[in-house]
Amino acid sequence: MGLSPDEFSAAVAAVTSAFGDPSRRQIYLFARERSEGVTATEVAQRFELHANVARHHLEKLAAGGYLEVRSGQGGGAAGRPSKRYAASEETIAFELPIGRDDLVLSLLGRAIELLPREIAEAMAEDVGVEYGRAMAAHLSPNGDTQRSFRAALHAVADALTAHGFAAHAEELGDNGRIVSDHCPFGGSVTSPVVCAVDRGMVKGMLAALYGDTCPETSQSRALGDATCITAVPVSL
Repeated sequence: MGLSPDEFSAAVAAVTSAFGDPSRRQIYLFARERSEGVTATEVAQRFELHANVARHHLEKLAAGGYLEVRSGQGGGAAGRPSKRYAASEETIAFELPIGRDDLVLSLLGRAIELLPREIAEAMAEDVGVEYGRAMAAHLSPNGDTQRSFRAALHAVADALTAHGFAAHAEELGDNGRIVSDHCPFGGSVTSPVVCAVDRGMVKGMLAALYGDTCPETSQSRALGDATCITAVPVSL
């Protein structure tokens, strides 16, 4: 069962608060790569930030439950142990709030395979577009939806993350792309048709938040790629 409107809005708000800043997303990935965690000093040096700015980002991630604080070796003020921030094991449960029935998804995948691929993909994308527009409406309940392309792209990534995709936005000149490091469908549905739903969601949200775009699936786990990428070419 998916998220209710209130649960979805709360999840998006939490994710946006924690990862709304591009630097903060990079800091989180940096911390995840190190099992021993990182200090504010290490983050400041790695990203060329003031120590207080680095500490602010780390504390924000810790407050959201994405990082946990540990006592490190000496080196803090007045000889106190320095704080180390490490990825929390509980983060995954928060990032992926949607439950799923593997049997139902497996049967759905079998049913999809019985349809001609072009017809199935067109239907799936239309469903995704409709749902994407509904997601955008929850992001801007007062109807004030128009945003810059960059802001809309990051809002889409945050919304997809709240739906279990662990997505982030990347800007490529005037264009962009959505990279999803996790698929909430898991291995139960491997048909590329499922990617059409994801693509439709991106298309629908961007249409409501920014304007018409033509997202394209450039990489897909269903096609054997390591991750899923939806490219978003746009003419500014």
